[in-house]
Amino acid sequence: MRGHGLRNTVVLCAASALAVVAVPTAAPAASPVRSSSQSSTARAVAVDCFSKARVRPGDFLLACGDGNNRLVSLRWTDWGPSSAVGTGLDAVNDCRPYCAAGTFHTYPVKVRLDRPTSWQKDPGIQRFTRLRLVYTDGVPAQAQRVTYQTLWD
Repeated sequence: MRGHGLRNTVVLCAASALAVVAVPTAAPAASPVRSSSQSSTARAVAVDCFSKARVRPGDFLLACGDGNNRLVSLRWTDWGPSSAVGTGLDAVNDCRPYCAAGTFHTYPVKVRLDRPTSWQKDPGIQRFTRLRLVYTDGVPAQAQRVTYQTLWD
């Protein structure tokens, strides 16, 4: 009986150690968003392709239809009720010779979310409606150094 208890303790300790080692390599999770009825502080959200409200996401899909453009490695320096500011990488598929066989290239960007309005899904929550990207080292084909994109509801 004692042998089983010791063995179980060793297995649990090893599993815990592996879990702790694996956590730092994972992308940071976006903060959960409470319904407007649960939160008294107004904080705007970014609504993703799956109609999920996200605060400080570590990644953000820009091309919902085909997944060929995504912001990754996002680090937010400010997230307030009227704007959010951060940096990251814009991962863009060059689609050469076609998208399924294309290569993703990353471009460092400064990110700004702004122009919050009420979210149709939950009118008590403000959602950012505009995304601005400033490319700091190289620009994807057919993009400008500063680009704006209207975000979906």
